[in-house]
Amino acid sequence: MSLRVSVVVPTYRRPELLGRCLGALAVQTMAPDSYEIIVADDAASESTRRQIEEFTEKSTCVIRYVPMTHAHGPAAARNAGWRAARASIVAFTDDDTVPDPGWLAAGVALLERDAELAAVTGQVIVPLPPSPTDYERNEAGLETAEFVTANCFCRRDVLEMLDGFDERFTSAWREDSDLHFRLLEHSLKLMKAPAAIVVHPVRPAPWGVSLRMQRKSQFDALLYKKHPALYRKHIWRTPPLDYYAIVLSFVATVVATTLEAWITCTVAAVVWAALMRRFLARRLRGTSHAPVHVLEMLVTSLFIPFLSVFWRLWGALKFRVWFC
Repeated sequence: MSLRVSVVVPTYRRPELLGRCLGALAVQTMAPDSYEIIVADDAASESTRRQIEEFTEKSTCVIRYVPMTHAHGPAAARNAGWRAARASIVAFTDDDTVPDPGWLAAGVALLERDAELAAVTGQVIVPLPPSPTDYERNEAGLETAEFVTANCFCRRDVLEMLDGFDERFTSAWREDSDLHFRLLEHSLKLMKAPAAIVVHPVRPAPWGVSLRMQRKSQFDALLYKKHPALYRKHIWRTPPLDYYAIVLSFVATVVATTLEAWITCTVAAVVWAALMRRFLARRLRGTSHAPVHVLEMLVTSLFIPFLSVFWRLWGALKFRVWFC
C-alpha cells in the first residue's frame, strides 16, 4: 500500500509523554503501512533515539527519528519533520497528546476527498477536573482555537510553498497562528474535521507557572508585525489595557509617594487596588478555591501585569514593530 500520510511529532526530553503519544499513534485504524511517524527531537537526545529504536522493534508502523542539531524550538522541529516526510499529506500533533484511534483516517479522508483543500484542523479535547486551576482553564482554550499544531493536517506542497513554520517563533506560542494566517492570506481552502480527535491532557505545572508563561508574550509582537489585521481580528482586538492601567497606577502611586503628593498617591493607590481586585477575581472565577491555588493566584497576580507588559515591549523592540 502507498504511503498516505506522514505524522510529525516534535519532542523535547519528555519520554513518558512521548511514549504515550506513540502508543496511540501505533494503534490508528489506518493500515500500518499507509502512514509513517516522524519524531523530531529538539534535544537530539541519545535516550530519545534509543526509545524510538525500542518502540520500532515492537511496532508494525514505520517510525523515524530526526535529531535537531541546528535551529531549535517547536517550529524548527516541525520543519525538520515535514521536510523529511515521504507522504503528500503531513499530520501534526504534539508529544503530550493522545490521538484518537480514528484521528488519522478522519483527517486524511477530507484531504483526499477534496483536491482544493490545503489544510484541515481537527478537534482538540482537554479533559478538566470539576474545579480546574487557572492554568488548566487556560490550557483548555485549545478546544476553541481556530488552528493548532496539536491537531492539523496540511498538504506537503503547500508547506513547501509557504516555507513551513517561521523558526523565529522559538517557543510553543503563535507559530501555529502564523501558519494559519499565511494560509488565509494566500486564500487557501481550510476545513474543520470534527471527527479527527486528539485528547490533550493538561500536564502538571509547577507553582507560579503563569509567571514563566508571560515570556511568550514577546512572540505576539512578531505575529502582529507579520499579520496586523488578522492579529487584531483573531487574537486581540485591543492591547491588554487592564495590564497597562495596573502598571501605570502602581507607578503613579510610587512617584506620588516620592513627591509627597498624598492626594494623587491615594487616588492612584485606590485605582491600583480596584484594578488588582478585579483581575484576581477574574482569574478565580470558575476555578479552584483551594487555599494553595488562591495563594498562588494572589501572589502571581501581583506580578503578571508587569511581566506581560515588559515582554510585550521587549518583543516590540526585538522584532522592531510598534506594538503594545
